Amino acid sequence: MMEGGSRMRKFGLLIGGEWREAADGARAEVRSPYDGSAVGEVAVATAADVDAAIATAERGAAAWRRTPAHERVAILNRAADLADARAEEIAATISAENGKPLTEALGEARRSGAIIRLSAFEGSQLYGDSLPLDANPGTGQDKVGFTLRQPVGIVVAITPFNYPALLVLHKVGPALAAGNAVILKPAGATPLTALQIAQCFVDAGVPEGVISVVTGSGGVLGDALVTDPRVRKISFTGSTGVGERIASIAGVKKLSLELGASSPTVILPGADIEKASSAVAAGGYVNAGQVCISVQRVIVHRDVEADFMDALLPKVAQIKMGDPFADGTTLGPLVAEREAERVAASISRAVDDGAQLLTGGERDGAFISPAVVTGVDTRQAFAQEELFGPAVAVTAVDDFDAAIDAANGTPYGLAAGVFGGTLGEGVRAMREIDAGSVHLGWTPLWRADLMPYGGLKASGYGKEGVRSTIEEMTEVKTVIMHG
Repeated sequence: MMEGGSRMRKFGLLIGGEWREAADGARAEVRSPYDGSAVGEVAVATAADVDAAIATAERGAAAWRRTPAHERVAILNRAADLADARAEEIAATISAENGKPLTEALGEARRSGAIIRLSAFEGSQLYGDSLPLDANPGTGQDKVGFTLRQPVGIVVAITPFNYPALLVLHKVGPALAAGNAVILKPAGATPLTALQIAQCFVDAGVPEGVISVVTGSGGVLGDALVTDPRVRKISFTGSTGVGERIASIAGVKKLSLELGASSPTVILPGADIEKASSAVAAGGYVNAGQVCISVQRVIVHRDVEADFMDALLPKVAQIKMGDPFADGTTLGPLVAEREAERVAASISRAVDDGAQLLTGGERDGAFISPAVVTGVDTRQAFAQEELFGPAVAVTAVDDFDAAIDAANGTPYGLAAGVFGGTLGEGVRAMREIDAGSVHLGWTPLWRADLMPYGGLKASGYGKEGVRSTIEEMTEVKTVIMHG
């Protein structure tokens, strides 16, 4: 059930391929973080709706796992074509409910078809291994063993607001491609994009019961979804605190948790200062800094600190704040005014702790002007906590060892970047920085949809990236044939 034009959409719940109202009829408006206007309306699901979604998913999973891979591929490729055809419409929804500039939203929406096609391909390639059983004492050549992959059954996907198309598809695409039923719980701030993407799968012919979307309170719906024993796999992207709660209540299930970060970029002697400063000016402020792999921390060697800062500050000053739909806007609002208040308070506390605010950091409603904060000690809260806002913390170090210590000096380990240094230092950096992705010659803000993606330490466990996700959304069965 969907109504409305490109800027105002009304949806019900999608339960088993059928649009319906919530059990108690409740609905909620979705509002723009830019001007507070209503951009859509969604149903507010209850625990009873979750139960209905899981019940239909059981039936859907049973049928979908028996659907040949080539048939699943054909359906998903139709969904990819629909996502491509609707990319501009989806991008407008992303900007309306998330606040990111339309150019950024278009870049995100236009990746949708490619992610679905990659998922379709990888989901059809579920190879197993033959087992050399005769190498084991006590067996001969009278037995044949091999492994077989099969879908897990029901996948629950819980997604955040910051990339409401990309991060939905990195869960839903592989789940469906591998033969699972999936129940999606999108972020409360950005449900409209998820529902439009789900519509592509429904229109492409995904069978009844195979995809559901429930919108509403994360506390009510999340607990009901993750504790249900009929659910076999949970894929969650969000805060470390919520991830810890999921891990504590989920029971015996497969978990993938992509959690918080405070990602470092190291600038060493020999760095291309122009390239490094341009990359940091992009990587620190894209999507208003609301990216797990944004450049939150710059760790710069004192020998190049002055040159780097001289190059960085003019580039940050060129970032244009404003209406996400206006030409030339490169920085939109944060997703909510309370988030802007939190980021402004974090910057103020950093200054109170002895850091210096060189530029930006001013709040106007949900906007924060792009900030650069120097003199940040890695032990300060401004470096230790995930900021998720348009500010970069700069820490100066005296040598390479100190740079590695600073890079590793937070609870997180999602991604890191390194510019400059010798070949030997590059090798040491890739081996010694404790992060799930290490980029030599770039910032952490880079991701290919096919690469393994996930963090160490408090940044979570499990890998996304389509092939990795499909591995985690399938079970491995060992089969022995006794002669």
